Amino acid sequence: MSTSNLPRREWLKKMAFSVGAVAVAPTALWATTVEQAQRNNQKFLYKNSAFDEFTPPKFPDLSTVKARLVWNENPHGPSKMAAKAFQDNVWDGNHYSWSSLGELVQKIADKEGVSPENIMMGPGSSDLLEKTALVYFSEGGNVVSGDPSYMSLVSVAKAAGGSWKALKLTEDYQHDLDAMEAAIDEDTKLVYITNPNNPTATLTDTEKLKDFCKRVSKTVPVFVDEAYLELAPEGLDASMAPLVAEGYDVFVTRTFSKIHGMAGLRMGYMLGKKESLEGINKITRGGMGIAGPTIAAASASMDDEAYLTMCKDKIKEARDYTTSYLESRGFDYMPSSTNFVIFPIDMEGDAFLEKIYDKKVVVRAFKFWDQNWCRVSMGTMEEMKYFTDAIDEILV
Repeated sequence: MSTSNLPRREWLKKMAFSVGAVAVAPTALWATTVEQAQRNNQKFLYKNSAFDEFTPPKFPDLSTVKARLVWNENPHGPSKMAAKAFQDNVWDGNHYSWSSLGELVQKIADKEGVSPENIMMGPGSSDLLEKTALVYFSEGGNVVSGDPSYMSLVSVAKAAGGSWKALKLTEDYQHDLDAMEAAIDEDTKLVYITNPNNPTATLTDTEKLKDFCKRVSKTVPVFVDEAYLELAPEGLDASMAPLVAEGYDVFVTRTFSKIHGMAGLRMGYMLGKKESLEGINKITRGGMGIAGPTIAAASASMDDEAYLTMCKDKIKEARDYTTSYLESRGFDYMPSSTNFVIFPIDMEGDAFLEKIYDKKVVVRAFKFWDQNWCRVSMGTMEEMKYFTDAIDEILV
């Protein structure tokens, strides 16, 4: 992870390239990648051999769509408590927010059972994934992860000079922990696990993952991305956060973009060993780019447990409706533990996207394991009915 042997000018050039290429807000990155792929008439966005995403047709004006089911957003938005806190704090926007950020860090530390020194804040968890990748892969090395996997950290690792070792999920769609451990070599800088996984929405067994993290982190750091875990039936009972408090070299990230409904407000955090976080902070400081009103909204949202429970219940209702529909139509969907569902489709993904976009329903299409897939986010019940109507017309 050291950058001491890398000439400063070369390091800054590499870092600027990586940030410019991939370390931006996830939706902005995706939109830019789509535009480039469309200009180049690319069928796929990323040109990965193991996992890729179909280039969609011209993206519609999102204010005109009937069902926005593309980025796994919370369709119910932030809580009223969070919105009020945001509004009330706008008038303090002339002041820096380090004090209030420190108070939020302490609040998170109390919730997670760690010390404030074990927390790094960021404008969303993807920002923290990407900063970690910039630091760990500035001198090459490989990242071991599932196949398929969320590509934010992987893409930055590759842009910074690293490589990706992708290990196919098991037959029941969990991370193949044995295969991942066997794939670790002297060039492995990080093991990356998204749990629940994205884009499959599947959860890896908690006890097996915990044992894996304890064992493997003695050799190489393990990064567990838990962006969707609060939406899983098990909730934070399945978290690897206690391992951080126990001193293992494990990173855990969370975001306020999903269950808290704050994707556009940008807030997330990462737990890790003090020494590991200090190594990242030497290169790129955590906490920069977070607005004071967002800090206030995040703190208020943490207190609104009734709203968070309501969101989880409504998302489950939409998920149950969607999976019941898919089952009734004969689709072999993967079992979802969060706010999206993925299922195989028997047509080319780009053609499918063109047809479903024409119906003002926006989803995503992927290709992996020699199969085309549709990933649909859970929206309101009205949105899900627009989606199922569209699928009836296109695929059934």
